[in-house]
Amino acid sequence: MMNKVEAIIRPEKLNDVKEALAEVGLIGLNVVNVTGRGAQRGVTAGGSRGVGRYVIDMLPKVKLELVVHDDATQRAVDTIIEHARTGNIGDGKIFVFPVSNAIKVRTGETGDAAL
Repeated sequence: MMNKVEAIIRPEKLNDVKEALAEVGLIGLNVVNVTGRGAQRGVTAGGSRGVGRYVIDMLPKVKLELVVHDDATQRAVDTIIEHARTGNIGDGKIFVFPVSNAIKVRTGETGDAAL
């Protein structure tokens, strides 16, 4: 069994998370720059020296995507949480999805062997 772990995190935490995942043996991942908003609906900025206040409702984030063996899923989640958490609103979210199959394009290997 395999799972896809998707994590939306702060861009400045990417290197910490990536290095920590590698240290626990989780090397393969994809990173996508995304913009989005969560429950806080963005941030309010401005309001000084005659400039009006404005809301930035779509914030830059990065999305990490890993497909891992079932027994490595919790290790991936725990590592991401430990190294992405600042304790402030906007730290992100993690989603876990079951993966029914994976195929390595070069060799044709399938399932766990493709990881």
